[in-house]
Amino acid sequence: MNSLFPGSEAQALDLGWSFYGPVLIFVVLIGLGVPVWVSIGATSIALLLWSGVLPMSLLGGSLFEGIDAFALTAVPLFILTGDVLVRTGLSRKFLDVAEALTTWSRSGFGSATVLVCGMFSAISGSDAAGAAAVGRMTINRLVESGYPRPYACALVAAGACTGILIPPSIAYIIIGLVLGISASTLFQAALIPGLMILAGIFITNSVVNRIYAYENKTSIPFGAWLGNLGGALKRGWYAFIVPAIIFYGIFSGSLTPTEAGAVAVVVTIIIGFVLGTLKLADFPAMLVSSAKVNGVILPIIAFSLPLAQALATMGVPQGFVQLVTGLSTEPWVIILLMIAILVAAGCVMETTPNIVILAPLLKPLADEIGMNEIQFCIMMITTLGVGFITPPLGLNLFVVSGLTGESILKIARRAVPFVLSMLAVTLLIAFVPEMTTVLLPDAYK
Repeated sequence: MNSLFPGSEAQALDLGWSFYGPVLIFVVLIGLGVPVWVSIGATSIALLLWSGVLPMSLLGGSLFEGIDAFALTAVPLFILTGDVLVRTGLSRKFLDVAEALTTWSRSGFGSATVLVCGMFSAISGSDAAGAAAVGRMTINRLVESGYPRPYACALVAAGACTGILIPPSIAYIIIGLVLGISASTLFQAALIPGLMILAGIFITNSVVNRIYAYENKTSIPFGAWLGNLGGALKRGWYAFIVPAIIFYGIFSGSLTPTEAGAVAVVVTIIIGFVLGTLKLADFPAMLVSSAKVNGVILPIIAFSLPLAQALATMGVPQGFVQLVTGLSTEPWVIILLMIAILVAAGCVMETTPNIVILAPLLKPLADEIGMNEIQFCIMMITTLGVGFITPPLGLNLFVVSGLTGESILKIARRAVPFVLSMLAVTLLIAFVPEMTTVLLPDAYK
């Protein structure tokens, strides 16, 4: 497929204040706390004015044409599905099943919390939404089970990172749009890495719990465990209709991500009406809530596109490749440099602008060392996911801190084991291509 940012021919890179001036403007605005989309917009306009690489007359058309993409329709649909899921009470059915599944574990409710984060991620595609929804249901119960509140917050924040790592994921829709790669293909490739991140968080919590004995549930007989699980599934089986539709539709190829999102919204609403947990009066609030989230994402994409186009025209990606390969031509060194850049970027900026700005910049570097484009996308999104639980931005940290009043720094300290776990999986993704291509047709391997 064609990318939104066709690469310009390699050229000598001669950057002056026409480049560094706008970059300085961006850094200052971000430092002052100006909204990201405003900072990116001001930077884009300054770059176009000072560099003259593209006429300003193209800006208006670029803003609208960039977001006039069918694939982006899936973003508000999955956001709305997650909102409906919470309002209908179906998310609590996920928790009941997750809790029944993990009663054998000494860290039973902590493990259930991680699993329900993964279940919610398989529908909403959003980290912050998952952190808020799961946090409201579990943090107080985690504290009652023996976990310190800062650690309970860190556990939820880390588990919710799977929101952009387990398909369907808004982040994969955006990077697919930017680089011209099918979102369905990225969803298939991301399944195993996303589940490995979830497993890593699950195992990390179990190890930490064993060391500090936060929760020490006694195991129950197999028959009782099976009975509890059967009862939970009997009471809440219908909640799993929605993720089943999404996964079957996308992985079978019978539905595009946008169509799967539309079907998921409709089915979730129907279930809510049948159960009586959803009323027509709930729709205005749901739509407004989803529109607010979507209204944060789309302006960032819109203003990032002309910025990335201008950078491509100036030859910045090619110059960046020359700069990095000048430092080292060893693929493993370049991979570690890319991961370091993405971790640092994830710490200070949201995922969406990072994707739209950095993907066209780093993709030529990945091509230079022969990295599969699918592997590159999965590595990039997974690495950026670490930024959701690392200060100073750490969006999930802010969400759970807002829910509980706990200090962000206290939560961040408790999240360190989960950061290390996620980075370990990221390194596996970066150095073992089969993790991302095993489920794909031979053409992508």
